[in-house]
Formats: sequence, C-alpha cells, structure tokens
Amino acid sequence: MTEDNPIEGQVLVLTAAKASVGGQRVPDLVAEARRELEPRTEDLRRRYECVHEDDVRVVFLAPEGFWEDVGDELGLSRREYEAVARAHAEQLLRVGDREGRKEEFETALEVREAVVIGA
Repeated sequence: MTEDNPIEGQVLVLTAAKASVGGQRVPDLVAEARRELEPRTEDLRRRYECVHEDDVRVVFLAPEGFWEDVGDELGLSRREYEAVARAHAEQLLRVGDREGRKEEFETALEVREAVVIGA
C-alpha cells in the first residue's frame, strides 16, 4: 500500500498476477479509479453499504455493474476495469480474513462489488 492507495501492495501483486492486463498497469489503473471515486465518498456513503472502515480505508458494497460504469466513465477496456474490480474485491477479502468475516464477504461478492476508498 502506498500513501495514496488504500489497496495493499500484496493485493496489487496478486491482482497483477491474475489480471488480463500488464502487471505494471494494475497499480496505475487502481490509482486512476481512486482519483475518480474519492471525491464521491459522501455520495458512496449515502448510496451503498459500508462494511468496513478504519484509519486507512473505507469499503462499500455496490451493485453489480458498478465497475463497468466507472470503467466506461474512465474510458477503460473490459479487462482494465475487471482488473480494478478484482483488486478491490481482493482487498475486501484480505480485510475479511483479518476480521474473521471472509465468508461473509465472499458471499456478498457473489451479488455485489467491493469499492475501497482511502479514509
């Protein structure tokens, strides 16, 4: 995790290994999405369920299609926005693992998408 990014470095590495985009591109895509979404934090709070908040990050569950819409706004390809969505989902699962809520979050991700914003 960098100062600018609520997604942990290990999550970015894991995402890059699984993504259909160049591994070097994943941190840039995640940062681009962060810059787009952080100004909308209050709107996200009003619209979506917050499932985790600490000093580093706030995690929301948004409806399916959230990342496709953001990808369209940013001009990302399907593979690019899917890599961003995967990074956010992996970060949620990492938080869930630490909090003993991994199963709960895995189930939530079957019908919703994780959105991780810097605190």
